[in-house]
Amino acid sequence: MQSFNIPVLSTLPWDVQPAVLLCDRHPGDAIAFTVIDADLGSVDLDYATLKLRSEQAAALFASRGIKPGDRVATLMGKSAELLYTLLGLWRLGAVHVPLFTAFATPAIEVRVAGADAKLIVADAAQAPKLASLAYPVLGTEELVELLEAQPSGFAPATRSLDDPLVEIFTSGTTGTPKGVAVPVRALEAFDTYFRYGLDVAAEDVFWNVADPGWAYGLYYGILAPLYAGKRNLLLSTGFSAEACWAVLEKFNVTNFAAAPTIVRSLRAAKPEGVPGLTLAKASSAGEPLDATTIAWAQGVLGVPVRDHYGQTEMGMCIVNGWAPEVIDTVKAGSMGRPMPGYSACVLHPENDECAPAGTRGRVALNVAGSPMLWFNGYTGDPARTAERYSADGRWYLTGDAGTMDEDGYIFFSSRDDDVIIMAGYRIGPFEVESVLAEHPLVLESAVIGIPDELRGEVLVAHVVLKDGATGSDQLTAELQSLVKTRYAAHAYPRKITYAAELPKTPSGKLQRFILRERESLQD
Repeated sequence: MQSFNIPVLSTLPWDVQPAVLLCDRHPGDAIAFTVIDADLGSVDLDYATLKLRSEQAAALFASRGIKPGDRVATLMGKSAELLYTLLGLWRLGAVHVPLFTAFATPAIEVRVAGADAKLIVADAAQAPKLASLAYPVLGTEELVELLEAQPSGFAPATRSLDDPLVEIFTSGTTGTPKGVAVPVRALEAFDTYFRYGLDVAAEDVFWNVADPGWAYGLYYGILAPLYAGKRNLLLSTGFSAEACWAVLEKFNVTNFAAAPTIVRSLRAAKPEGVPGLTLAKASSAGEPLDATTIAWAQGVLGVPVRDHYGQTEMGMCIVNGWAPEVIDTVKAGSMGRPMPGYSACVLHPENDECAPAGTRGRVALNVAGSPMLWFNGYTGDPARTAERYSADGRWYLTGDAGTMDEDGYIFFSSRDDDVIIMAGYRIGPFEVESVLAEHPLVLESAVIGIPDELRGEVLVAHVVLKDGATGSDQLTAELQSLVKTRYAAHAYPRKITYAAELPKTPSGKLQRFILRERESLQD
């Protein structure tokens, strides 16, 4: 079992005011975020502005009947309005439900319904997706207009460390997406990664590229910078490699965090890079790093991209950290060692004891030795919560397989839960299969991920059609379009194979690994 001899324990009192922790305690003239537009124009948002606007937003939400503990969803891009909304909710004591802007209506509905959201705040471009939903919607244009009329001075709510700040949903790997309540005490865990994993220093120009509709972007692009009082950049436009290169260059970014697919996109757009970059640290999370990307980054960006591992349920916990206290060697292919505040090992395949070095087993966290572990379970789902723990409760089971070497470095092997990670986004096969099943010619389907040089993985669907139906290019296009419009534009299957039947166990359980093996033989 591996852990660091750096004590990381909670220092917060039981009752706290989240708005004070995230905003009010910082100097008013300190810059919290720089919001960058498509033309690379930028606006700095200081803490005095965030305090005023979040007070007004809290007053506005309270006037709409939102109370402490109520869930409010956001379907918004990176913007000042998103920040006002989030801080306003946390000042009020309400709970934020993040929604990814690429989601289609059904994916939005299952999350909003699962959280029992009382309100959705949405950008104008997202509003058409909500027209059929029976939930109140507040557009960001209306939000901006109404804020000016709200009073300032809204008193920050007091919450306990176990009260939720966020309810975020997992990818829906083995069923409908699971709600994860992120408690106030998770802020200290996020700060631990910010300090030891990313090593964001006072002089750094930090940029986390990830979308705040997902865990990495929300935890470490919004919450951790606010808690630490350190600036992050927010690019308000959709991602493009050209824009990313331009931001790195113009804003003199020194500390860069992104999914590996972002780095691969940079390489594909400009293999030779751009001169004059000031990068000193680069980190990635969301999927394993490939050796080609690491070598290119070292040669072109001037720094290696260090791999970090975590989950929606607990944030980052195993890292090739940048802080000198936590790493002495970066081993190729390893996702690093446990951060301070965490203790981990690879459990033996046959029992819940640490396996010998080099043995492939289950990556797990020692609960008693991981004071920063904050997962309290899936909302309203004790059965699936129980699956996350060993029978004796000693171990949190990540659901991922790997090995640990004699120095305590952990190497990722596979995802036991069949989740697909494409371009840094975790995609649950069940959700895509559910959409495919809506087509009148589809009997059943199985979705898997296959390796892709640019995106890490892409989706492949194996589809069984109803009697009398025949696969065709036209049907393939229809199914791809269905997934784009009913689930998410980024998550459609790039390839569809029509099969007579799917491989299953005698009890009827789908055997995805056989499909993955078939795809690998075709390469």
